[in-house]
Amino acid sequence: MKFAIVGCGRIALKHAEAIVSLPNAELVAVCDIDKEKVETFSEKYNSKKFLDYYEMLEDKEIEVVNICTPNALHAEMAINAIEKGKHVMIEKPIAINLEDADRIIEAANRMGVKAASVHQNRFNDAIQKTRNALENGMFGKMSHGVASIRWNRNQEYYNQANWRGTFAAQDGILMNQCIHNIDLLRWMMGPVKSVIGKTVTRFRNIEMEDVGSAILEFENGALGIIEGAGTIYPTNLEETLNLFGEKGTVCIGGIAVNRIENWRFSEEYKEEELNVLAEQEDNPPTVYGYGHAAIISDMIQAIEDDREPYVTLQDGRNAIEIVLAIYESSKTGKPVILNNNLTVTAK
Repeated sequence: MKFAIVGCGRIALKHAEAIVSLPNAELVAVCDIDKEKVETFSEKYNSKKFLDYYEMLEDKEIEVVNICTPNALHAEMAINAIEKGKHVMIEKPIAINLEDADRIIEAANRMGVKAASVHQNRFNDAIQKTRNALENGMFGKMSHGVASIRWNRNQEYYNQANWRGTFAAQDGILMNQCIHNIDLLRWMMGPVKSVIGKTVTRFRNIEMEDVGSAILEFENGALGIIEGAGTIYPTNLEETLNLFGEKGTVCIGGIAVNRIENWRFSEEYKEEELNVLAEQEDNPPTVYGYGHAAIISDMIQAIEDDREPYVTLQDGRNAIEIVLAIYESSKTGKPVILNNNLTVTAK
């Protein structure tokens, strides 16, 4: 399968490394408006280089376009690629508003192409094991779930690019970093009924939040808690997902929600928990985790088998909807009701 990457920034390196690591994938083209960046990428991966995205889309060899550009560019670039018949993998968030997310979904359905939201942490071993337990009914009725990201995104990080931290890009800690964990919480706990949220900007000189929190009510009656912070001193601390049910408790931690720390499905849990803990992988070298190769491999399989990718556009939309509801609730001081894809601020 022949891939192209548009946007040669930080996350593009993970995509490129994952593509070239797979025996059935080839990185044939890269694109960026920064000539130096695209030259470096092209030389490193022996791929064609483009400064013009529209010119790249005319290349018949390219089958899949991985969109790794700033947030606000994702939707239009995805739609442009889809209209050319390309399959797309869109970095989170797939769009910065629900209208654009819906436009991507409509275009992909109309053109009959495959499109995936890049939430690679779903492929973490710890997450997969927990999801299997959930699907097998091991938790029973859910009580609540807690998703936290406690990372460091200092001023130097935001100064790297003029779009970072801006309102135009909706680039707050919740939309750009915590959205991965929000996706996991929503995936595990189900549709959200209402959101109460609060965001603040404590330390960074940016337009968006560097700390955000929320309380969610799920349609099944369970509660959710979200904590996202880029203010942790001095370095990244952890990304955690904790799930609590009437018959089970799982706490997942590590730097990128990659290690099971508690696994308890009976009163005599200690031996099983020790066995599970002994199997945990080491922390990845970065918070990006190990999942990019897996999600790209799944995309190839989805194309070959003519099925939906494991992480769909609707999954990406679900995560965006929660983040935007938190922003709206923080702005108005009121709960936001989510009902049949319609977001309404409570009166």
